[in-house]
Amino acid sequence: MQAEKIDFLHHNESAWNKQALQQNEWSKPVSTELIKAAKEGKWDVHLTPKPLNKAWLGDVKGKKILCLASAGGQQAPVLAAAGASVVVFDLSEEQLRQDECVAQRDGLSLKTVQGDMRDLSLFEDESFDIVFHPISNHYVEDVNPVWTEAYRVLKKGGTLLASFFNPVVFVADRNPEDMANGIIRPKYTLPYADIKDLKQEQIARKMENQEALVFGHTLSDLIGGQLKAGFVIADFEEEMQPHPRFLIDKYLPTFMATKALKLA
Repeated sequence: MQAEKIDFLHHNESAWNKQALQQNEWSKPVSTELIKAAKEGKWDVHLTPKPLNKAWLGDVKGKKILCLASAGGQQAPVLAAAGASVVVFDLSEEQLRQDECVAQRDGLSLKTVQGDMRDLSLFEDESFDIVFHPISNHYVEDVNPVWTEAYRVLKKGGTLLASFFNPVVFVADRNPEDMANGIIRPKYTLPYADIKDLKQEQIARKMENQEALVFGHTLSDLIGGQLKAGFVIADFEEEMQPHPRFLIDKYLPTFMATKALKLA
């Protein structure tokens, strides 16, 4: 199976449809009680596991927010309940269905659109006040179009809130024996790609199990790419992984989040 023959986008769509149907961690819709609280002004959303600093969002009432690759019935309904005008854009139809179910259940107004996060051509220039983009761009091969499209659809003075993994998580061999022995053994170079760096049998196993194929981007693309798109980085945060999956998670913050502004 050659990398160039793998339709990773279609595969990842199917993988996330499966996860949504199984209601994994990122596909469990928020409760009616939480939505009720949000309507009363008591709410949080997440770019990383901890609640987002509300100063990053400001007052969302009446703001047009694009929840980019952010479906699952969690962030978008809360923002809608808090008074924002929300569009959820995601690759997975089943993930989007989670948002639709919460909206219907709790009387919320939000719009869902299916598509590739790198192509926002359905939206006109300067359509949104905020683009809210929680960890998801490791599911596409090139993150730079995500930044350029986010910049285009934001109004002047608009804000991009994005999060992603520290790319160091993609470097080490994932041999369970090494992890058990406390060994971090560098094996892969950045940028990383399952379709390039894994053995053919490993790729075949992931595809057979409908596991999403992932990509590890460089900081030059994750942060530098935002700057090249025209953004100004206004704030930056790191956070430890509360449930370490890799040994490196125990030693440094592997969640990163940026607040970027479109000034011009």
